[in-house]
Amino acid sequence: MGQTALAVDLQDNPREEWILGQALAIIERRFIRGRQLSSPHDVKQYFVAKLALLPHEVFGCLLLDNQHRILGYEELFRGTVNEVSIYPREVVKLALAYNAAAIIVVHNHPSGEPEPSQCDKSITQRLKSALELVDIKLLDHFIVGGTQTISLAELRIL
Repeated sequence: MGQTALAVDLQDNPREEWILGQALAIIERRFIRGRQLSSPHDVKQYFVAKLALLPHEVFGCLLLDNQHRILGYEELFRGTVNEVSIYPREVVKLALAYNAAAIIVVHNHPSGEPEPSQCDKSITQRLKSALELVDIKLLDHFIVGGTQTISLAELRIL
């Protein structure tokens, strides 16, 4: 069953939608502003809950202070079913607006396949370079594909 079909099936089942909404609310509470990140697993869960069922690509940023406490999360760019345009300048502007010391970026692959493309690897390096110019650390770039998540830092691409 494709990602789009899954999203449609869930929309046709109000009980499941309610359950998913409650699960997302619980995960959102774990990411309250000022809370320190406790584990990469929690971050992955948060991103899966936010992005797994979307039928289009989205790129977002989790903004952190120098103690890796959460300042906020924002979806910056929305794309099509197979790509999203990412502008490093806009990512830097957002990080500076939050006075972030570090960020974690994320995007989804609606196909359900989280393997990073060459473009994913390239934009990660461009983001890292742009953020370094203003002393902001790019901690990780996660890719969500269905319920699977890949960390570019864990793959040593970052």
